[in-house]
Amino acid sequence: MKRFNLILMLAMAFAFFSSPLVLAGDKNKEEAKPKMSEAEMKILVDRLEDIKTMDRSLMDRTEKKELRSEVREINEEIKRNGGGVYLSIGALLLVIILLILLL
Repeated sequence: MKRFNLILMLAMAFAFFSSPLVLAGDKNKEEAKPKMSEAEMKILVDRLEDIKTMDRSLMDRTEKKELRSEVREINEEIKRNGGGVYLSIGALLLVIILLILLL
């Protein structure tokens, strides 16, 4: 029984002291990631809208393929540089409950 308690305490200590180190590593990755300005983001979105409004029926196969690859590249770049804000369902419920309680 003493051996089990010792192993349990060592596992808890390892978990307690290793988790801040893991969390500290994630912060550095986000700081190194370059962010795109709103003007650059607007240029990319405008280009996507232009491509959507094009008449692709008159294009040949290679031109369509080039447009598809361009759209994919633009979408990937937007996703890489912060394409939006994401809220989980739990966070949304918490915000709603807090608003109800405070108002």
